[in-house]
Amino acid sequence: MFDVFFASIAHIGTSPALIGLSLTSVLIGIILGALPGVSSTMALAILLPFSYAMPPESAIIFLIGIFSASVFGGSISAILINIPGTPGAIVTQFDGYPMARSGRAGEALSYALLASTIGGLLGLLVLSVVAPLIAAAAIQFRSPEFAMAAVFGLTMLAYASPGSTFKGVLVGCIGLLIGMVGFDKLTDAPRFDFGTKVLQNGIDIVPLTVGIFGFSEVLINISDRSKGIERLPSFGRILPPIAKILRLGTTMFRGSMIGAFIGAIPAAGSAIAVALAYTQEQRFSKEPETFGKGAPAGIVAPEAANNACVAGALIPMMTLGVPGDTMTAVLMGALLLHGMRPGPLLFAEHPEFVGTVYGSLFFAIGLTLIFGFVAIALIVQLMKMPRHILMLVIAVLCVCGAFAVRNTMSDVYVMMFFGAVGYCLHMLKLPAAPIAFGLILGPLLEENIRRSLIISRGSWSVFLERPISLILVLLSAAALLYPVFDWWRKRAKQ
Repeated sequence: MFDVFFASIAHIGTSPALIGLSLTSVLIGIILGALPGVSSTMALAILLPFSYAMPPESAIIFLIGIFSASVFGGSISAILINIPGTPGAIVTQFDGYPMARSGRAGEALSYALLASTIGGLLGLLVLSVVAPLIAAAAIQFRSPEFAMAAVFGLTMLAYASPGSTFKGVLVGCIGLLIGMVGFDKLTDAPRFDFGTKVLQNGIDIVPLTVGIFGFSEVLINISDRSKGIERLPSFGRILPPIAKILRLGTTMFRGSMIGAFIGAIPAAGSAIAVALAYTQEQRFSKEPETFGKGAPAGIVAPEAANNACVAGALIPMMTLGVPGDTMTAVLMGALLLHGMRPGPLLFAEHPEFVGTVYGSLFFAIGLTLIFGFVAIALIVQLMKMPRHILMLVIAVLCVCGAFAVRNTMSDVYVMMFFGAVGYCLHMLKLPAAPIAFGLILGPLLEENIRRSLIISRGSWSVFLERPISLILVLLSAAALLYPVFDWWRKRAKQ
């Protein structure tokens, strides 16, 4: 497979048309990923029709460039204005935004870009070398494993969120309830819609995240009149010291491996991967108290995991014909339209096309690194904008981002409502991220718990009978009980 991979790199690299296509898609991906409310899935869906008239080779280069670059683009708005451009960047803002507020926005963006590059390359290596092995492990997942994976992801996020774990769990449960709004997928019965058509289709993740992370920041700045119209802190240096980057090499590697493995599990997605990578890095750190206050490792770990998920999600799609997440589902649809059916036979019947997938991802990662630094340099000018103008721009972007989801004002009202919710959480000193993750993982959790109970005829022991599910249950319980044990230990010492 490596000979096909290198042949594909040589073919793309010597074709000005294909290089230009990859370059264009990367630029579009970074811009769309950085726009609040435009997720990677939405960017792919919007631009998918443009690939219809392209040959299969050009189409996959175009779409993978957008896919890979938009994942990094989501971290730009998460770090600078506390609005995650993509759901996978929610955890990046934990430390990225505090670092930007302390006048180190350039370093934060550089850490995110370098981690994205390393994570993408290591994920590509995993995709090329051990794709069949990881796919074999992922295929063992059934409804009990998916349910417990969602529980584990929420537990890890609650553990990693600023403040107490109990508060994180409490807010996460609110997110799970929000995920239940709308028609029940199994019974088609309306739930929590309060008799309004607006809520019958459920609450979309984009208006919620834009409201709770973006519009709430506008409300917080308006309410805090002591800030006046001061300018944002200086952008600071762009490239961090080489010694600091080298010290974070292990962090990048751990985050990349977590992202590649979690991404290979169908339907798991980057939400679980970034939460797990952040939590694990916080545990390994010698200074865990710095997380949430601008720790570089808090940016590097989730960004490496987030971008390694790109290649990881391609593993089940390429080897099993099962999309790893919603983004690869769009890619899979594009392949089917061009007469390419993903699965084991793809490697035997179209090895050159498989090499093209690998080669296009390699060029997308490299071009993102190059133009990422160009984007960082251009963003310096935006940081000179007075705060009141910046808040107005953010408010307009929030409204446009929420409206663009389904072209309806109801999503704008939902965004404003959750902006108020985010403001209240800030005043109560409660973490906001578990609400968004609860909405993302809630439907996955509910559907698979109910399916598991149907199969087991109502027996909850089904979650303890399968080894992988049991391990996830034990790990989740340990994460929840550890703060209690730590409190008891400290009290015993006193």
